[in-house]
Amino acid sequence: MTTHALLECVEHITGTQPTHSVIWLHGLGADGHDFAPIVPELRLPNSLSVRFVFPHATIQPVTINGGMAMRAWYDILTPSLVKREDEQGIRASERAIQALIARENARGIPSERIVLAGFSQGCAMTLHTGLRLPEKLAGLMGLSGYLPLLDIADHERHSANANTPIFLAHGTHDPVVTLERAEASRAKLAALGYSVEWHTYPMQHSVCAQEIHDISRFLQSVLI
Repeated sequence: MTTHALLECVEHITGTQPTHSVIWLHGLGADGHDFAPIVPELRLPNSLSVRFVFPHATIQPVTINGGMAMRAWYDILTPSLVKREDEQGIRASERAIQALIARENARGIPSERIVLAGFSQGCAMTLHTGLRLPEKLAGLMGLSGYLPLLDIADHERHSANANTPIFLAHGTHDPVVTLERAEASRAKLAALGYSVEWHTYPMQHSVCAQEIHDISRFLQSVLI
């Protein structure tokens, strides 16, 4: 992955002059358009002007899918997700996400008014990047995902986001990222002292109406 060029993004702005940003990372094989339709469903108050940024991950071969090329934040090597991890790919995407945060800073949105969010692989990148970022964020939101490189998170995390609210949501019937994998990530974050708001829903690897309602409430709690 090249890091000198910013990732292409879909953007939606609520209000006129944005005062806050949400950078929302899609899942494996999707793209930035995947979650853009959720913005109006969040029913954020008119007084809250937010730039939603939905980046497209680069296209790369994915081992678990027979080497088929698709948009991915990193390679998936085994069905367990974590027995062997693409550390190089994860770190390359971390740099690309940091560059998007820096662009929001350059556009007048300080990091403490930015929420980093993601679904599935995007959730993994949200947690990985957020824990290591040297500037405080408004919040971290992870949907149907997990914390990658679990064993080294303790040594690599930065104190800047030690008290940043984390919203985690997962389907109880998820066949892609098992509930067990998500709960292990939640337990690790709790053991490291992070404040985690945990939600489960009777669904598979997807998003549901109640979850969207809970996401809206979380965003309002950390952005207003």
